[in-house]
Amino acid sequence: MLQYLKFLLYPFSLLYGLVMWVRNRLYDAGTLTAVSFDVPTIAVGNLSVGGTGKTPHVEYLIRLLKDHYPIATLSRGYNRKTRGFLLAGEQSTAAQLGDEPMQFHRKFPEITVCVGEERMLAIPQLLGEKPDTRAVLLDDAFQHRSIKPGCNILITEYNRPFTRDHVVPFGRLREGRKGYERADVIIVSKCPENLPVADKQALQREIAPLPHQHLFFTTLRYGQLYDMLSHEPVSVSPEATVLLVCGIARPAPLVQHLKEQYKEVFLLPFPDHYYYSQPDLEKIRRELKDLPGTEKLVVTTEKDAVRLHLLQPRLQALGLNMAVIPVEISFLFGEGISFNNYIFDYIEGAGT
Repeated sequence: MLQYLKFLLYPFSLLYGLVMWVRNRLYDAGTLTAVSFDVPTIAVGNLSVGGTGKTPHVEYLIRLLKDHYPIATLSRGYNRKTRGFLLAGEQSTAAQLGDEPMQFHRKFPEITVCVGEERMLAIPQLLGEKPDTRAVLLDDAFQHRSIKPGCNILITEYNRPFTRDHVVPFGRLREGRKGYERADVIIVSKCPENLPVADKQALQREIAPLPHQHLFFTTLRYGQLYDMLSHEPVSVSPEATVLLVCGIARPAPLVQHLKEQYKEVFLLPFPDHYYYSQPDLEKIRRELKDLPGTEKLVVTTEKDAVRLHLLQPRLQALGLNMAVIPVEISFLFGEGISFNNYIFDYIEGAGT
């Protein structure tokens, strides 16, 4: 029955896909203007509505570049409570910046983090405030055609590549599959750590990158748990019961990882980019109390942690301790050096 109802959405997908196709053709023909900038700009995004692991890829680029250049990240600031251009500062919160920019700001305070819905206007404002900026990372900007980035990175998920998906609402794509042709780099994310070479080659044939495109494969690597408020490392035995509290698009890889580490894992899901309330904290405490076992632990993601941090006084009053699990990406098949060199070559070339 549900599958039948899903097919009723197909005409709406065709209509939306047509609208996006016309929009893209207008940009391609120059009827709609895309602005480029002298400063090197690297856009990181996806064709789907979320869950591809974009944020850890942006963080990879931050780690790669921050010790070599003054860099900045520019995001729309999805679901924030403010409007317009805003630079992150010491008093900034997730409510002001959005969860992902706030995560960048907390983890990498030495770089410039800013938000702005109209990125075509935000970049000049950014350069006015930070004129020494040497490279700008455009977060989730693949469909933001008003800016023409110097390097366009497309992330697609291993278990649901864009080649097997459809335009919303029938599928999860924001535009038709041919949008991939704008990418300079395509990264297949969330791959198994031991991805067979034969599977890699099969995906290469399926994606069929164009001659100018570079294709890479990455996997997720989860790090040491740490306390959300004190940032001290958290250690628990494999016999512990874990309550995973998260509001992210696709928590399945994280759930699977935790199940490999701990005896029992229970998921308490919330919507993507969800702002937690005090009643939510009460619910988390009740859920934790009802779990089996004597050693129990609440685990959340770094993205959720910056939103939960808004309720720090209530968390402390409830005595509700939360452990945060960090995540990074790693390139497979020893291709990380090739990717790094490509990025450095682009920035150096753009500056000549």
